[in-house]
Amino acid sequence: MISTLLVANRGEIACRVFRTCRALGIATVAVYSDADAGALHVREADTAVRLPGAAPADTYLRGDLVVAAALAAGADAVHPGYGFLSENAGFAAAVRDAGLRWVGPPVKAIELMASKTRAKELMAAAGVPLLAPVDPAAATAEDLPLLLKAAAGGGGRGMRIVRELGDLPGELTAAAAEALSAFGDAEVFAEPYVERGRHVEVQVMADEHDGVWALGTRDCSLQRRHQKVIEEAPAPGLDDELRERLHEAAVAAARAVGYRGAGTVEFLVAADGRPYFLEMNTRLQVEHPVTEAVFGLDLVALQLRIAEGEPLPSAAPPEPSGHAVEARLYAEDPARDWQPQTGALLSFDVPDEPGLRLDTGYTGGDTIGVHYDPMLAKVIAHAPTRNEAVRLLARALERARIHGPVTNRELLVHSLRHPDFLAARLDTGFYDRHLAALTPALDETSVRQAATAAAVVEAARNATLNIGGFMRFGAWRNLPSQPQLRRYRSEPDGREYEITYRPTRDGLAVGTEGVRVVSADRIRATLDIDGVTRTFHVAVRDGRAYVDTTSGAYAFTALPRFTDPAARTEPGSLLAPMPGTVVRLAEGLAAGAAVEAGQPLIWLEAMKMEHRILAPASGTLTALHAAPGLQVEVGALLAVVTESADTAEEHA
Repeated sequence: MISTLLVANRGEIACRVFRTCRALGIATVAVYSDADAGALHVREADTAVRLPGAAPADTYLRGDLVVAAALAAGADAVHPGYGFLSENAGFAAAVRDAGLRWVGPPVKAIELMASKTRAKELMAAAGVPLLAPVDPAAATAEDLPLLLKAAAGGGGRGMRIVRELGDLPGELTAAAAEALSAFGDAEVFAEPYVERGRHVEVQVMADEHDGVWALGTRDCSLQRRHQKVIEEAPAPGLDDELRERLHEAAVAAARAVGYRGAGTVEFLVAADGRPYFLEMNTRLQVEHPVTEAVFGLDLVALQLRIAEGEPLPSAAPPEPSGHAVEARLYAEDPARDWQPQTGALLSFDVPDEPGLRLDTGYTGGDTIGVHYDPMLAKVIAHAPTRNEAVRLLARALERARIHGPVTNRELLVHSLRHPDFLAARLDTGFYDRHLAALTPALDETSVRQAATAAAVVEAARNATLNIGGFMRFGAWRNLPSQPQLRRYRSEPDGREYEITYRPTRDGLAVGTEGVRVVSADRIRATLDIDGVTRTFHVAVRDGRAYVDTTSGAYAFTALPRFTDPAARTEPGSLLAPMPGTVVRLAEGLAAGAAVEAGQPLIWLEAMKMEHRILAPASGTLTALHAAPGLQVEVGALLAVVTESADTAEEHA
């Protein structure tokens, strides 16, 4: 029996494992980096052990430190979560060598599946269908497009799509460099890239008594940068024959490696319905909650019981019920190349209603740092039908109050309501085709109305209270007062709005056309907009106003009445969009070099992803302040491009 469990991870997955441990009466141990000293997973654990440093390579990827922490805290078992060391056979062996119980598959199974190239060879021998690898050195135009993948690890890192043969050498170099940085292994392989393929996976659970469950299918086709965004179970639109074929292949894969515990066998389903083996993840998946919801199971509890030597509860899994959809809520800006966002998460409130589940590693008041993945939470909806689950999830996200850094919340809502998603026309190119439509500019009329609500609440906050509790907006006067002015900048699009208002005998009158103030207090404004009454909830924090409505959310920065002429940036300046580390520069880049508009100049690594800094125009690089290894803060000046005279004349 496991009495004390250390989770060798952080954030949402650590909190999720702790939740099951509490239900089973198991004591918990957290590990944390200096950057995570006040994190939710540390606050929720019974005991916590510090891993000195902040970077993953110095903390969560140091298996020796994690094992030492488990022994120091008196743990008798280790759960790896997902990511970090979860699929590291050496770490699993070190845990067992230290006399601790490993809540995961056998070391041999991890070794066999750790390399995607070896895994494919094994699956081919077991009769599992797969895509034939392509030797990059011998690739021809007929082999295109190709998908380059890191042999170790996942999460989209070390992955590239090559559509032009001339791009292959450079992309191979870039993929190998990223794989080495992320996983310590530069091995990269190539395989045919399947256009409009669906990412479908099968959850398996296996015990040491020859029991193997195939727990239905999941569709994870909606991805950005090869990382999943929305997942659902069961995968819609698959016929019974294909489902059975996938289940059989997944069970065969598990048996072929003597698997134990929770694992996932991933497939690519081509447009013609043919499935191909992609890889086997020898760990719990991020998207496991949708399977739990449909089958009524706690997969972490099953992991723990299997690790204790118990068999699966029955020969066959329980019957599935209903449909579940999960959305990953990220601190990122999809409209700006998915740039991760950092800073204080001032408020974080997702509706708590039947059919909804929230898995998160954050609460309001926490800080989103630069060292780790920007996922804030997973929001899961379960309902009798797919349409009901999708509708419930979209509405819950729409009503959530999230104040602080920009998130992908609006993208998720728009995705769930997109006609192709509603009709289950799913494939991995969804965001490539629809991103512009899913990230439209905010409707200017709606934004102005929200800014008006912010101004009205700000006026109420500065007003005095009558004995009856009604707001008095200024002293009585015999003549009409002059309008007062408030200026706001909408975030993140940067548009500015001027809102005028003045107190009258009948309350506050605003200058926004078609809007009448019904009531206002320090946290909300009720406005009559063309005969329809709407309530706006307003939170003012650190110079920003966050406005939540029943149909959307808005954020504004309060501006001074007059602009400071000194607050200007030199034209052509390339500023760091986020804190991070410069990992490389374009070949031959130096002051005086000629550059083309849109040319990648600088690569910045932040929050486990690489981001390209592009030339804003064709011209000359007149200043370069970046160098590989340089750590920069958001807004740091990296370089300056002076636009050529011809280009400037075209823009004039």
